[in-house]
Amino acid sequence: MPKETTFEKALKTLEEAVARLEKGQMPLDEALDCFEAGVQSAALCRKKLKAVETRIELLLKDTDGHLVVEPFGVEPGQD
Repeated sequence: MPKETTFEKALKTLEEAVARLEKGQMPLDEALDCFEAGVQSAALCRKKLKAVETRIELLLKDTDGHLVVEPFGVEPGQD
């Protein structure tokens, strides 16, 4: 089973694709392949960010299901 790509690797792939496309020094077919790889990497980054957002929301919900906003680095109930 292939190892899942990390957010950081997907972001790096996206950045590299953008840099290559900005140079504009490649044949059309290669540019299209590069663009497709960038789009796939961007989609993976969005998916991973959404998963993190959902997980954070679940961690911040109280027992009634309401979101509780706590300052970063402060233990709940201690100000």
